[in-house]
Amino acid sequence: MTTPPSEHPLSPRLQAAQPSRRGLLALAGALALPGLARAQAAGYPARAVTVVVPQGAGGANDAIARIVLQRLGELLGQPFIVENRVGAGGNIGTAHVAKARPDGYTLLLTSDSAQVVAPSLYKSPGFDPVKDFEPVAAVATAGYVLVANQSFPGNSVKDLIALAKARPGALSYASAGNGTLNHLIAEVLLKQAGIEMQHVPYKSSAAAATDVVSGQVPLSVQSLPSCIGFIQAGKLKVLGVVNPKRVAALPDAPTIAETLPGFGFTPWYGLFAPAGTPRETVAALHAAMEKTLSAKDVQDRLAQQGAEPWRLSSAQFGTAVRNELPRWEKIVKDSGARVD
Repeated sequence: MTTPPSEHPLSPRLQAAQPSRRGLLALAGALALPGLARAQAAGYPARAVTVVVPQGAGGANDAIARIVLQRLGELLGQPFIVENRVGAGGNIGTAHVAKARPDGYTLLLTSDSAQVVAPSLYKSPGFDPVKDFEPVAAVATAGYVLVANQSFPGNSVKDLIALAKARPGALSYASAGNGTLNHLIAEVLLKQAGIEMQHVPYKSSAAAATDVVSGQVPLSVQSLPSCIGFIQAGKLKVLGVVNPKRVAALPDAPTIAETLPGFGFTPWYGLFAPAGTPRETVAALHAAMEKTLSAKDVQDRLAQQGAEPWRLSSAQFGTAVRNELPRWEKIVKDSGARVD
């Protein structure tokens, strides 16, 4: 992972010139954020920027987007406005950005479920996750957890496996819908544990979590931004963390991998621009996002959602996306999930 661009010391010649304080600050900013300086010199952004979030308001992607885009807009001097374009597992909003003018004024802040899972899940998603986009910046990773209703008799993944093996197919779990990330992660868990449970698909993570709280369905895999309020209120209990390592928001909650070695997912969120967006614009956005993610208050707000900054160069982020595609293609194929 990369670190934010560092501040460069001024050369003796520049020091001797004794520029004004304003000029000195501008020069330091240009040296620290060259892409940002070049793009601003070219007038970008000259107006508000629309950032499409292909999931509904109140979900993990939406919450993370609103935290980082507020600071991004402050840094670049123009509002970055969230537009929730929902439907078809994220395909509607994603395809809209893929076809948008590549001028930096229509961007996509999306999750791995929409960007690298949907192309395998849908016969015609309406976009190519590699050819149609410029990877701008990795933004955040989120904690994911296996949660249960408080009345569920087990308190751990080990307990769940024992209960499921004692009554094959009797237990059920809720998801945000067929082929969604929490559905597929649950299916991988069932396969690795050698157990069976009934899948109960909902139209959203929020709806699924609400019914687990009420006891309609006993279990669900959820993102922390979607359910951390229920956990903190004592309405859901965590059986295991999906991520390979324990998450800062729940330091005492064991990972599923502590029971099932090798299990683990790190769901992520990232910023993309349409293919063909000028390099200077991409560089400016990446530099501003790096500065955004280095801000302590942004990090604290992400942590409150069970998320944390993810720091990669644009090139590294693009490589990560390409590497994820075959992994999820296999998971989707093994699960038998398909949406037409």
